Amino acid sequence: MRVDGSSNSLLITGGAGFIGSNFVFYLLKHHPEDRIIILDALTYAGNLPNLDEARKLENVIFVQGDIGDKELVGTLLRQYKIEIIVHFAAESHVDRSIHTPDGFVETNVLGTHNLLKMARKIWLEEGLDLFPSQPYSEVPCRFHHVSTDEVYGSLGPDDQAFTEQTPYAPNSPYAASKASSDHLVRAYYKTYGLPITISNCSNNFGPYQFPEKLIPLMIINMLEGKELPVYGDGRQIRDWLYVEDHCRGIELILESGRTGETYNIGGNCEIANIDLVHELTCLLDSFCPSSPYRPHASLISYVRDRPGHDRRYAINSQKIYRELGFDLDYNFFDALANTVLWYIENESWWRDLMNEEYSNWIASHYERESFEREDPKLI
Repeated sequence: MRVDGSSNSLLITGGAGFIGSNFVFYLLKHHPEDRIIILDALTYAGNLPNLDEARKLENVIFVQGDIGDKELVGTLLRQYKIEIIVHFAAESHVDRSIHTPDGFVETNVLGTHNLLKMARKIWLEEGLDLFPSQPYSEVPCRFHHVSTDEVYGSLGPDDQAFTEQTPYAPNSPYAASKASSDHLVRAYYKTYGLPITISNCSNNFGPYQFPEKLIPLMIINMLEGKELPVYGDGRQIRDWLYVEDHCRGIELILESGRTGETYNIGGNCEIANIDLVHELTCLLDSFCPSSPYRPHASLISYVRDRPGHDRRYAINSQKIYRELGFDLDYNFFDALANTVLWYIENESWWRDLMNEEYSNWIASHYERESFEREDPKLI
């Protein structure tokens, strides 16, 4: 990870989740010399089979545990001489946060605070001889916090995209918990001098995403001939980022990002949910010509909109482009097609996740509601 090519010892929290596991494989591909310690509590969205290939390697160590466990976090930081923490671990599904917000506060706020406390204690107070004499960038260690564009709130149709200076205005318990953790991370830099960076990303998609999220939910439902539940009128707009491009952005921040800074990482691809769903149905029509459910657009249904549903997100990523030379490697539509193919080809992976708890959640959550739709493109 360092500019000089020497190896690092990293702690990846939430490394069995969607983005975390993709980042682990990104590191193994681009920085095979690094030692990777993965800490994950394996809640419903943490899936150990995501890491099957990685765990075969000597430089990858998986530990099941909670980021709120002070003793465990301290032991890992000391034992493995951790130099970099990349903090993915979070409860992240807005819908679940509306129904059960307590867990979001416990993990996203209190769990993050515990990591910060232990990093401060071991890196700054104990003064352990953890770091080589020639550190990367301007600091010998780094706490990188992975956050979301949802902390900025909602945009109107003509509003400018979120920048790093956009005031926080979270509208869901999930977004509020992430905003709180962002503020804590920044406060530990300003108050204690803990070397941190923060990234706020737009909606990610790609392999290994838990099937409660929009894109995998739609793909899997089409493969099974189930309805495709679309909230409200489906005109909520999101900016979509392929997960490997996100991993590349984090890598650049770790290598060259300025301590204490926040960097937005977006996909430069705004699309309404209903248009995205139609694009997915076309891809399934093409990839599965013998499917008895073609045309898959006939499976679209409309459900009651969720409370406080943000209308539009858009990320301005010019800072990371300008300062760190970031650029997108993947075209959105090509990456979307690759994602659809991955779910088609990895049925055993997603079918293992569809247990009774998952099925009950989906069944109870998406309550269909009929209403008049004036726009014929919605039918």
